[in-house]
Amino acid sequence: MAAVRPLSPSDATAYRALMLEAYEREPDAFTSTPGERAALPMAWWEKRLGAKDDAAAFGAFDGKELVGAIVLERGEREKVRHKGHIVGMYVVEAARGRGLGAALMAAAMAAARAQALRVVTLTVSEGNATAQALYERFAFHAFGTEPEAIRVGDRYIGKVHMACVLEEASA
Repeated sequence: MAAVRPLSPSDATAYRALMLEAYEREPDAFTSTPGERAALPMAWWEKRLGAKDDAAAFGAFDGKELVGAIVLERGEREKVRHKGHIVGMYVVEAARGRGLGAALMAAAMAAARAQALRVVTLTVSEGNATAQALYERFAFHAFGTEPEAIRVGDRYIGKVHMACVLEEASA
């Protein structure tokens, strides 16, 4: 049985490996390439997982193996501190269909509420109906599509922008 827990800088090596796999296997889903991210120093990965008030990272583990991850980033500037943004959502193919994506989303949304965020946003690649349906289960609604948001080879892929307003949160 897989378990979801917060990630910390000590998980950076496993997180880096997982995300490099994500960028390689799902190029249509991410705006970064494996090469761009592989070139980043380990300190960048550790910082992304660092415990701070403007981010929360969670991992899904099958035993000791990291098989999924999600990061909630909070707006840095004063006027956008009420917003969070989901990035880096990924579950390895062998672990899909077991509710890990939903468990990761639930953890991120609980963190958003704990931080008293008012709204959480994310993007999903146009045509990724499975991911979009998952986000809709968590009360995300599409509010627009950015055409040709990313280029993968000779193809252009739009990004559907989605938001969830957290009624329980206060500004």
